[in-house]
Amino acid sequence: MRGYLPARAARILFLFTVIASNGTQAFISSSQSYQRPITNRYESSSNLSSSTNLSSSLNDIKAAVIVPGFLTGADEMQPLVDALQKRGIPSIAVPFPNNHWIPCLGGRSARPILERIDYTVRHLAYHNGDVTKVPKEIKYSWIDCALDFNDNPGGVLEVGGSSEVDLFPQNVNPRGEFLSESIPDRKDAKGRIALIGHSAGGWISRVYLSNRNYGGRSYNGSELVHSLVTLGSPNANAPGAAFKSIEWINREEIPDNVRALAVAGKGFQGDKCGTFTKNAYSFCCSEGSDGSQYDGDGVTPVFSALAMEGKNCDKLVLEGDILHFSFGDTFGGDLFTGDLARMQRERNLSWYASDEAIEQWVGWL
Repeated sequence: MRGYLPARAARILFLFTVIASNGTQAFISSSQSYQRPITNRYESSSNLSSSTNLSSSLNDIKAAVIVPGFLTGADEMQPLVDALQKRGIPSIAVPFPNNHWIPCLGGRSARPILERIDYTVRHLAYHNGDVTKVPKEIKYSWIDCALDFNDNPGGVLEVGGSSEVDLFPQNVNPRGEFLSESIPDRKDAKGRIALIGHSAGGWISRVYLSNRNYGGRSYNGSELVHSLVTLGSPNANAPGAAFKSIEWINREEIPDNVRALAVAGKGFQGDKCGTFTKNAYSFCCSEGSDGSQYDGDGVTPVFSALAMEGKNCDKLVLEGDILHFSFGDTFGGDLFTGDLARMQRERNLSWYASDEAIEQWVGWL
């Protein structure tokens, strides 16, 4: 798989490193002079999406939408898409490149990603699981990205007035257009699909399932999703603006009409895998912890990956040493993740998209 990932992944690793070094606030604050904060604050409104309980009348479709993790895009998830396709599960990664995460930096609202999830899920449900009919090109300019970065609420800068989700302005909508026809109406769906979220894509998928108002829109994705799998997702509460949305979604459990599986990797102790891992675990832990005592996948500690609750929620810790991401196969991996990249190459380690890992959780789908 080495060389498979695009060279632009070096930018991903740089931003990963900023976070793992507890430097997110400083990194984002360096752009403060370019911000034009929204000054109007709106009270949290009621559910803005008309919701009809479609799930009981829809069949389950054997097809999956994969939500990329923070600062990764569809290209980086292609190995997982290919592995699932090979096992008879038609799959597609939400079609956006990694730069579409920029408006979410510093713990901002996840609505830019949620809109893309909704688009992909509704297309796949409408086309009865035929991934070839889901448009894969997005019209989203750098101007759109810059304006979204300026306006998207929350985060360490408290854009819009607060970092609390329930105090986000209700009139800020993500920009950009998906090419092809308009998004299918959910009432025209042919069935429900599976949702697989890697890293931050997992907790954002949980927000998508909710029928509560998140920054101006309720997605009510449980109508179109029969199963959710989270892979190395930080599901536990932790200090800081980056976890405000996680705190928000942890006020509720997975909807009863959705099966869920929280998957954790292990084998990378915080005090034995270098500064990157130690700081990443500390970032996910309660205040006062330096991350050294935790085991995990090198980025997300086991306890956080499993911190997802629901009536039909299962939990799985993978056997073997399973990495969070394929750092050793990524351009710049040695520079930014140090020991993790070196260990992956020397020991030929797997990550969540590798056969060794997938065989342990794919049967659950």
